[in-house]
Amino acid sequence: MRLIKAAAAYVNQTPLDWDGNQRNLIDALRAAREAQAAIVCLPEMSIPGYNCEDAFLSGGTLRQSWRVLQELLPETRGLVVTAGLPVLHGNALFNCAAMLVDGRIAGFAAKQHLAGDGIHYEPRWFKPWPANVRSTVDVDGARYPIGDLHFDVGGIRIGFEICEDAWVASRPGSRLAQKGIDVILNPSASHFAFGKIDVRRRFVLEGSRAFSVSYVYANLSGNEAGRAIYDGGALIASGGRMLAAGPRFSLASSDVATAVLDVDATRRTQAATGSFAPDLTIDAGERVDVPFAWPDVAPEPVRGESDAWERGPHVKEEEFTRAVTLALFDYLRKSRSHGFVVSLSGGADSAACTLLGAMALERAWEELGPDRVRERLAYVPGIEAIESVDALKRRMLLTTYQATENSSERTLDAARAIASAAGAEFHLLDVGALVDGYVSMIERAIGRELTWEQDDIALQNIQARVRAPGIWLLANLRSSLLLATSNRSEAAVGYATMDGDTCGGLSPIAGIDKAFLRAWLRWLETNGPEGMHPVPELAAVNGLAPTAELRPPDEGQTDEDDLMPYPLLDSVERAAIRDKQTPLEVYRLMRVAWPQYTAAQLHVWIARFFRLWSRNQWKRERYAPSFHLDDENLDPKTWCRFPILSGGFERELRELQEFAARDLDIVSMRH
Repeated sequence: MRLIKAAAAYVNQTPLDWDGNQRNLIDALRAAREAQAAIVCLPEMSIPGYNCEDAFLSGGTLRQSWRVLQELLPETRGLVVTAGLPVLHGNALFNCAAMLVDGRIAGFAAKQHLAGDGIHYEPRWFKPWPANVRSTVDVDGARYPIGDLHFDVGGIRIGFEICEDAWVASRPGSRLAQKGIDVILNPSASHFAFGKIDVRRRFVLEGSRAFSVSYVYANLSGNEAGRAIYDGGALIASGGRMLAAGPRFSLASSDVATAVLDVDATRRTQAATGSFAPDLTIDAGERVDVPFAWPDVAPEPVRGESDAWERGPHVKEEEFTRAVTLALFDYLRKSRSHGFVVSLSGGADSAACTLLGAMALERAWEELGPDRVRERLAYVPGIEAIESVDALKRRMLLTTYQATENSSERTLDAARAIASAAGAEFHLLDVGALVDGYVSMIERAIGRELTWEQDDIALQNIQARVRAPGIWLLANLRSSLLLATSNRSEAAVGYATMDGDTCGGLSPIAGIDKAFLRAWLRWLETNGPEGMHPVPELAAVNGLAPTAELRPPDEGQTDEDDLMPYPLLDSVERAAIRDKQTPLEVYRLMRVAWPQYTAAQLHVWIARFFRLWSRNQWKRERYAPSFHLDDENLDPKTWCRFPILSGGFERELRELQEFAARDLDIVSMRH
């Protein structure tokens, strides 16, 4: 029985934060050493940060990455470590994992499959390394092997799949298995999306089984660069058995998951597998031999279980809460903001933003402890005097209710209840006089009275826009981060006032649909995330129909009357935008999926969706940065591109109208 101990690290990095990133990597190495691990897999591009964007093309980024790598070497004495950085070779840039053995660089394994879809843009900066190709790279007068390499380290054979390499059909692991590899290391930067952890677990577990190897998977953690959220979730499997699973959505700057690997057991499995066909040829330079004395380790119990909340009935609600609160706390501290500010309307969206901000602070206080929180927020004046989480929330969370003559007591009461539940500072501002002032000024300028019959949209929008300067002023006075409150469903159809409710430096819920958000608020009212608390005060919000409250009260304005039922809107959006269906195809799908609505209703709503979608791309382009929560995002900067000016589906909508007219005739004949 030949046993070695491996560690998969998660680190919360920031692009181009050389000192901070280095500290996190050193802390992870020291945690692995303390756990007596000999192999340490650090995440992809963990030295410069994964999302350096076009800064990857700067010579300064390459030089600093190399400098930090050199400075890390003393921390790798007695260890086998992989650390990620960009490497320039042959006038091309490659995404590489440096293999560090006992304080020295053994070589660079290069990524073979680049992530170039959705939120990823690696081919803009990097070139894919071709399979079965090796070379040498000269850096600072020293020469190192680079390319499609594997390493024989003290008799243990180690290979690489770097993130996307494991997601493709022709993953390198199959070729590595034929070479008799014992351990595959996967340094990753895999962004969070709902349910994505299940895919990762499958390819780690199945890779370890199919290749008869031990598989060590490391991932980034936290809101690294603003939009993408990394959930950690380090994994170690061997021979089809999960040995260790690290926590997800941790607020810690770094940590490791460890497991003891039985190298002889995976070798025996390969030998006993009838389909295993070893490749006994070793090309020149393909294997890098490195001497290393492996320390003796004892067997340990398996710790392959995930967090308890991941096995419950509300995994999506739990993931949403943990992902957004982690992202908010990281965005707060990395932007050096002094707190959050929210314009509370008494509705679902602003309530969600307020409570998520409060929960981010609560999580930090609980998980990191008061001293660590004060350390991370040391730039905030007076933070050293904060002695309780209630004082922290009162200091760092400010809300306002901005009333006009169309605002109701019900929404005011709901806003007060949410502010109280969140422990936030609350202000009531009457902006009615400001609205009247603008209306009167324009009436004098154009020489006529503005009326609801003639000027509906303009009169609604001025109420939303007049709220922006005051809330911005409060945010500026406190050097705080103003949270915009628009959701994804509103973004799809432009049901938001630019420079009104879209104002803010960050849109934390712009990546989530309204139907889910309302369901999450109902769940939060009665249950809440495991380890946290429910918010019964949400009853005041959940009992109200969503409304902008911009028309006179006697009109009974609701969002769904203006648009369509939110669950249907979200279903149409997915079919039209995610699945790229035409208006007619969407109509036919909705006729089956939503039989409770008439053909005439569906025709009107679907045509409305496509027209509003086409007219409002400019709004989506102007939204404040939002968090990527699923792979159905509408953010044009990271996921869903659409022209600002387009033909607006006019021909397609005529086809829909003609088909719907025939459909209505058939329906009427049946009745």
